[in-house]
Amino acid sequence: MSGATQTRRHFGDGPLSRITSRVYILLVVELLLLLTTVPALLPLLVLGRDPSNLPLAALLLVPVGPAISAALHALRHQRTDLTDLHPAALFWRGYRANVFGALRVWVPTLLWLTVLAVNLAYRGAVGLPSWWAVPLVLIGVGVTLCAANALVITSLFDFRTRDVLRLAVHFLLRTPGVSVGNALLLAAAAGITAVFSEAVLMLLASIAVLAYLRVSDPMIHLIRKEFTR
Repeated sequence: MSGATQTRRHFGDGPLSRITSRVYILLVVELLLLLTTVPALLPLLVLGRDPSNLPLAALLLVPVGPAISAALHALRHQRTDLTDLHPAALFWRGYRANVFGALRVWVPTLLWLTVLAVNLAYRGAVGLPSWWAVPLVLIGVGVTLCAANALVITSLFDFRTRDVLRLAVHFLLRTPGVSVGNALLLAAAAGITAVFSEAVLMLLASIAVLAYLRVSDPMIHLIRKEFTR
């Protein structure tokens, strides 16, 4: 019995096993991200890039928030031990636990960004001077980065929505490395979409979420240390 226990303890400890487990986790999470978002995102792939389609695009993006939240939960809590891999169970647990919290962050963010984008696209028609583009873009970046913090917080911690938003704004300035990292990830996502298509970005979704989680690690550590028991 002790020999079997010792064998089980050491099984999966090697570098090849750890790499295999990480690849498996990412593949499972990728499939579940596609499962929970593709039905809504397929029309987005054929939707024209005319500014008049921005409200419809925002509506189609609503399922993405809870899916990213569930992926964050699964990737954060999944061990890499080959004898204890349950990424699908963790994903669905995170989805059920965080769906409403994620939507409370995600939907207002989409509304804000849609309003800003429509005003930016039609600023000439509504009589806004060209220099208005700068503050509109800056507000959009600020809203996006704040929402990025808030989505991580609501996915991994049990706070009230107003406290989530307060912490998101607080750490926007307190952890500038997280803000810069998220901005770079957003720029990379925009570049991939512009050069290739949304489909390529969807196929890299689990890797993108893992990078998003790693970038947010300093903020997560401080919240766990200072705001939880």
